Amino acid sequence: VAFLASLGRLMLGIAAGMMTIGLLLLGLYLYLQTQLPELDALKDIRYQSPMKIYSRDGVLIGQFGEKVRYPLTLEEMPERMRQAFLAAEDYRFYEHPGFDYQGLLRASITFLSTGEKRQGGSTITMQVARNFFLSNEKTFLRKIREILLAMKIESELPKDKILELYLNKIYLGNHAYGVGPSAKIYYNKRIDELDLAEIATIAGLPKAPSAFNP
Repeated sequence: VAFLASLGRLMLGIAAGMMTIGLLLLGLYLYLQTQLPELDALKDIRYQSPMKIYSRDGVLIGQFGEKVRYPLTLEEMPERMRQAFLAAEDYRFYEHPGFDYQGLLRASITFLSTGEKRQGGSTITMQVARNFFLSNEKTFLRKIREILLAMKIESELPKDKILELYLNKIYLGNHAYGVGPSAKIYYNKRIDELDLAEIATIAGLPKAPSAFNP
């Protein structure tokens, strides 16, 4: 009888603890939801582009600005380029709701086993949320805000638009922002002239642009 009574108290304690944790998580969720920005900027995006100087007969003779960017529509980007970035960054992009629990689980296991944040577990949508609205500080609170914002983005924008935003915004080294200027900067080609090896090289740049750039 004493054993059953102790077991009952233990179960009640566990239930109370879980309820407290649940209420704290709910409170945190509701608080962070009110802090999320509106997404109007993503629906009518204006990219910062360099100032270009042309000769009288229309020849480009110079451009000035620290960010080189040539925004493209998704249809203007080669299919292999899109596939390469999906394979490298987020192969379940068209399946998840903005965050990928599998990637987050892998990142959590790596952190618990090594104590180091080697993997971020960020999806393409989470990277869009961070690149447009958040800082790069590595805190758990920012990661939670990033996940919530990614879910909000997914609820308001189609997947193809999110991928287009990502491929026009991502930093690829040597002042290149987005896939548009990367072909010109690294290979002196238009994006539709790249071969498969060159596309694969560019798709591998986001993880370490300075270390991996060709």
